[in-house]
Amino acid sequence: MKRLLKIAEKKERLIIGLMSGTSHDGVDAALVRIKGNGIKTTVNLLHHLHYPYPIEIKRRIEQAFEGFTAGICMLNFELGELFAGAALECISKSKVSKNDLDLIASHGQTIYHIPPQGDMIGSTLQIGEADIIAERTGIVTVSDFRKRDMAAGGHGAPLVPYADFLLFREKGKAKAVQNIGGIANVTVVTEKSKDVIAFDTGPGNALIDETVRILSCGEKDFDVDGRWAERGNVNHALLDKLMSHSYLELAPPKSTGIETFGKSLVKELIADNPDIASEDLLATLTCFTAKSIHRAYQDFILPRYSINHIILSGGGSRNRHLFSLLRGFFKDIPIITIDELGIPSNAKEAVSFAILGNETIMGMSSNIPSATGAKRSVVLGKISL
Repeated sequence: MKRLLKIAEKKERLIIGLMSGTSHDGVDAALVRIKGNGIKTTVNLLHHLHYPYPIEIKRRIEQAFEGFTAGICMLNFELGELFAGAALECISKSKVSKNDLDLIASHGQTIYHIPPQGDMIGSTLQIGEADIIAERTGIVTVSDFRKRDMAAGGHGAPLVPYADFLLFREKGKAKAVQNIGGIANVTVVTEKSKDVIAFDTGPGNALIDETVRILSCGEKDFDVDGRWAERGNVNHALLDKLMSHSYLELAPPKSTGIETFGKSLVKELIADNPDIASEDLLATLTCFTAKSIHRAYQDFILPRYSINHIILSGGGSRNRHLFSLLRGFFKDIPIITIDELGIPSNAKEAVSFAILGNETIMGMSSNIPSATGAKRSVVLGKISL
């Protein structure tokens, strides 16, 4: 925020404007000197250029024009309305005056995530327009947290380790904060932030939930308490095949998404294994989630850290069968739920981004390079005033 104020206090500012229109032939860049603001604004163009797109990029833009582009464009604003509605309802039900609110921090909805590979930078897309949120609520909104970390060479994920460090660090102890959402991720919280590591362990609920949707013809969204999977038997041949997935072998920092562990994989598994009963398939996928988490600890955490206990959060913590499997794998490490520490499991991620938003508004970096693989610490997010 100090940096923003410093820029705002200048008598004149040098600004580059960037634009690419519907002609999609390249980017127009203009360097201008601007004095004042409002009706007193004066502009002096210093330099401009046209930066042509490569032919391949133009082709892909044309494909996007003919595809689902309009749908994504509309969804971005529609989700912004819903995010704003959630914020306003939360304020209303808390009985806190909206006028007392300082900030909204919105992660948005991830549409696609491409991790970096080697020297190739990755990319990520979260939608849920922050300007809609700021306009509907009248509250300053911070959004787009992942992109700056990726620009600095990181995966843009996981970002919650900074919050995990602030919330759970304890002198002389190392704890694992294991979240099981659609994708499962872990943060090893130590005394010093430089020693913190975090990464996506692999599938969380995504494979289980998608299988339930397909097998129930859309009547169910998830396996309540893991009851369906609990009735089945694990197909060990299929489990062994799943455990050979190349992602599990990658050393951290690493990240993944439903592009890897989602609908396409589930459809492939169902098509390739028509003789496996539905309850056996769910039993196998639930075991795969638990076993892949355990393997991540064995390969990348326990050789370096002595973990005092595991703090479990996310929707997977409410899957009784999955929880039981995890306790079976982690015989020597106690597992507790984050609810037992006074933080509701379904609120943890939102709390984490509130913390990150607070750091952004103070101009402080909040990525942890040892977790994301970024070259340096950076201030995350964009601000909608």
